[in-house]
Amino acid sequence: MKKYIFFDIDGTLTDNRTGKIVPSAREALDKLRKNGHFVAIATGRAYYKAKDFLKEAGLRNMVCNGGNGIVVNHELIRNAPLDHAKALAIINEAESLGYGVLVAPYDSKDVVSKNMLFFKQAGFRKEPTRYLIDDKIDYAKLENIYKIYISIPGDKEEELTLKDTLGSLRFEKEYLMFQPDNKKDGIFKMMEILQAPIQDVVVFGDDYNDLDMFDKDLWTGVAMGNACDALKEKATYITDKNVDDGIYNICEKMGWF
Repeated sequence: MKKYIFFDIDGTLTDNRTGKIVPSAREALDKLRKNGHFVAIATGRAYYKAKDFLKEAGLRNMVCNGGNGIVVNHELIRNAPLDHAKALAIINEAESLGYGVLVAPYDSKDVVSKNMLFFKQAGFRKEPTRYLIDDKIDYAKLENIYKIYISIPGDKEEELTLKDTLGSLRFEKEYLMFQPDNKKDGIFKMMEILQAPIQDVVVFGDDYNDLDMFDKDLWTGVAMGNACDALKEKATYITDKNVDDGIYNICEKMGWF
């Protein structure tokens, strides 16, 4: 039976130590496609950061931007920003509390800010970023807001009373990131495009930002052996660690090859 299989990238397909696709995972991708399955990426990465990986993995389809981006046959057909009103409300609250803010108005490495407060409190971001500092920037006039970075420590997050109105993640202790966190919805939209049955979906993941797409009542969820405990609790199956051939092993065990 044909499966529609969606893979997270970091810590699932790739070795976190090297950033490269685990060799056995790459072999599994190839074998799954040759056996007629639909194979795609499901990542929180923005489109501009994920499109090269899609080609590297030998795939053509992807849910990206935390579920807000849809790529079919290498064509970006949807890439929705954050809810504008909710994003502005969070920015305003953070500024009123005295925290620095960076805003990503495009699907790119560019961010804008009114001042240097973010850098004083959190330093520079831990990935390639181009900064534009302009005290005349009016965030309300930005056409789109794709991500927000706030220099608030983890033990102060409760001060942001609007925090849960948008998806947020903390990969770095120095700042909190707001980005789309709706991979499940992205998978639903992809399946609508394909006109394929939801029950034939299989998702692979390892971290907290994969929790949204794990739902035993809808489809099959496979947590890597290196996954967080919260994801393992929601999984249909738990396989070996990704670097211990976890993807290949479970695909072989399930007869998907």
